[in-house]
Amino acid sequence: MSVAERPTTTDASGRGAAFHSPEAGEQLTVVEPLIFAASAPGRRAVRFPRASETAIQAGSAQPPLPEASRRAAAPVLPEVSELDLLRHFNRLSHLNHAIDLGFYPLGSCTMKYNPKVNEWAAQLPGLADSHPLDPDALAQGSLELEWLLAELLKDISGFAALSLQPAAGAHGELTGMLMARAYHRSRGEGEQRSKVLVPDSAHGTNPATASMVGYQTVTIRSNDHGGIDLGALKAELGPDSAALMITNPSTLGIFEDQIDQVLAAVREAGAIAYMDGANLNAILGRFRPGEAGFDVMHFNLHKTFSTPHGGGGPGAGPVGVSERLAPYLPAPLPLLVEGDAQQVRRNARAGRSTPGARFALEAEGARPESIGRVRSFTGNFGMFVRAYTYIRSNGDAGLRAVSNDAVLAANYLRVRLADAYDLPFDRICKHEVVFSGRRQKRQHGVTTLDIAKAILDHGIHPPTIYFPLIVEEALMIEPTETESLETLDRFAEVMLEIARRAEDEPDELKRAPRTTPVGRLDEATAARRPDLRYAFGGGGAPPPAEEAASG
Repeated sequence: MSVAERPTTTDASGRGAAFHSPEAGEQLTVVEPLIFAASAPGRRAVRFPRASETAIQAGSAQPPLPEASRRAAAPVLPEVSELDLLRHFNRLSHLNHAIDLGFYPLGSCTMKYNPKVNEWAAQLPGLADSHPLDPDALAQGSLELEWLLAELLKDISGFAALSLQPAAGAHGELTGMLMARAYHRSRGEGEQRSKVLVPDSAHGTNPATASMVGYQTVTIRSNDHGGIDLGALKAELGPDSAALMITNPSTLGIFEDQIDQVLAAVREAGAIAYMDGANLNAILGRFRPGEAGFDVMHFNLHKTFSTPHGGGGPGAGPVGVSERLAPYLPAPLPLLVEGDAQQVRRNARAGRSTPGARFALEAEGARPESIGRVRSFTGNFGMFVRAYTYIRSNGDAGLRAVSNDAVLAANYLRVRLADAYDLPFDRICKHEVVFSGRRQKRQHGVTTLDIAKAILDHGIHPPTIYFPLIVEEALMIEPTETESLETLDRFAEVMLEIARRAEDEPDELKRAPRTTPVGRLDEATAARRPDLRYAFGGGGAPPPAEEAASG
C-alpha cells in the first residue's frame, strides 16, 4: 500500500480522505505528511547554550559509556524550525475528535468536560514543581492535598480506608484483587478459594483482572430485566468463591436493584464483594458502596472527577476498602501525624490550612500485611490536584447534581430515540442507555458500524458500539451531565435522521463518513497487518519531500 503525501483535489472535505469510495484498492491519502517531509539540513527548533567549564569538568569525571551501549551512528532526526514543529503537531491534533471540540457520547467512558480551573490548580508552582523525593518537611502541601483527597473519596464512597496509588482504573482492579487474595491467604483459604464470579454485564477488564491474579472466572448471566440472575449467582457461590466483581451501575446502564440480596449472598459465602466504580458518575450522593456492604471499589478519577482521559498519559485509579481489607492496602499511605483530623477537614472546607498540622508518609513496615507498593511513589499527583479541585468546586450539592443531570440526560435520549432503535431493556437507566441496531441490520442491512460511521459526518464522536457483548448490535450512549439540552436535541435529530436514511438509502449510508479528514478504512486489515515502518533513503537520510514512503 503506497502512502501519498498530499490530499488529492478530488477530496470534497478539502482535508484529504482515506478512500475516495468504499471500494477496496483505492489509494490511501495521508492528510498530514510525516515531519521528515519538512526537514531541511541545518534547521533547528532549539539551540542549546554552550556547556560551562564546570559542566565539562563534571562530565569528564564520569566513566564513559560501554562501547556496547553506544550508537554506531547518530540517530536520524527531523531538522525543522520551531514554527514548523508547532504547526505540524497542531495540525495532527486537529485530526482527532476531542471533548473540547464536540459531543463525545462514548458509552461507559464518561467523556465529560474537564473544567479548566482544574488545569489552573495543577499548574500552581508549589504543586506542579513538587517532587516525589522531596522530604516530608518540604512536601507538606502535597501530602495534605493527598490526605484530604483520600478523606473526600472515603466520604463519597463510604469506605473505611483508601489508597491513591493505582495508576488507572484497571490497575485499581488489580490492586483490589491482590488485596482479596491476601485476605484469603491470611485466613488459610488461599488455595481453596480459586474462583471469581463476574456478571455478563460487567466491564471487560473485570474477568481479565481476575485471571491476571490467578483466579478462574465464572460468568453469571443477566436476568430478563438486565440485572444479575440471583439464582445463578447463589448456585455458583460456595467455599471455592474468592470474590464477586460486579459493575454497578452495569454496562447496560442499569443499577442492580437486588444489590442487598447480592451482597448478603456473597458475604454468607465468605467471599469478597468487589464493585467496579467506573460508573460512579451515576450515583454520587445517592449510593455509598462501602455503606452498602462492598469490600473494595476502584475509582476512575478521569470519569467521575473530570481529570483528563489518558491518551497515553497519566491516569489515577484509587481504591477504597472496608475495615477487613484495610491492613492489605498498598503502602505507604499519606497520614495526618499531628493535628485534629476534623479541624483540618473543616479548615480545608473554609479554604485554609491548619496551623500545627503535620503530614507524613507512613513508616516502612507499619502494616506488615500490606501488599506493598503497586507503583512508584504515591500515585500520579497531577491527577490528584485536578480531582480535588473538581470535588471542592462542586461540593456536596454539586456532586449530587452531577449524577442527577447525567441520569436525566441519558433517560432523555432513551425516550427520544426509543421508537427509532430497539431498546433491549426498556426501563429507567442511569448514566448511559444501551440501544440495539438489530432492526436496521435485519430490515435494511445497515450495521451498527455503519451507523457509527454516519454519526462522524455530523461532527459527533460515535458512541461505544458492539459492547456490552450481551446486546446484539449494541449502541452504548453516555451523554454525561456537561452537555446542554440543545446538544442532546441535535444528537437525537442526527440519530433519527440516520435511522430514516437506513431505511431510505442504506447503500449510501454504508459509504459514510464523507466529511472527515480520513474516510472509511479497512479496519480489520489495519488491526491485523499494521504497517508502522518508515523507509529512509540511502545512507540513513530521510527521503526528499516529493517521494512517497512505502511499506
